[in-house]
Amino acid sequence: MLEIITIGNEILREKASLVSDINSEIEQLVAQMQESLQIKRGLGLAAPQVSVKKRIFITNTPDEGLRVFINPDIIQTSFDQELYEEGCLSVPGVYGNILRPSEVTIQAWNLKGKVFRIDADGLLARVIQHEFDHLNGVLFPDRMEEKQRERLMKLYNRKSRE
Repeated sequence: MLEIITIGNEILREKASLVSDINSEIEQLVAQMQESLQIKRGLGLAAPQVSVKKRIFITNTPDEGLRVFINPDIIQTSFDQELYEEGCLSVPGVYGNILRPSEVTIQAWNLKGKVFRIDADGLLARVIQHEFDHLNGVLFPDRMEEKQRERLMKLYNRKSRE
């Protein structure tokens, strides 16, 4: 299993680089990310969370199953937004309500290097946006109001000391 880094590690705040070629190294990384995600029972995992500054993330939602997104771009979001409780493997043990668009259209490469586009709503749309944020150095607490974020981080720090 790959080590999932946590908040405080500078890699989580850096913008990830484009993948220029899908080779055996990328395929192996994605397979290891899938294994790690299953072990941790998460809904999504981005390469920066495992110390790899590449524009790759995977999702695994109950309705949609496992999906791989390489060099993704969110090309459209809905005007409608929904508040939903989020957590993160890189900010373990704490959760917060985050307002995000309820629908997204995303374009990315699959593991064969073929471009695909999907329209997502519900949980998949939320996970896509959360993981896409990781590729740009954004963590879910960054999307909270300052006072909420401060309370969440105090709770996280207390829990991480226990």
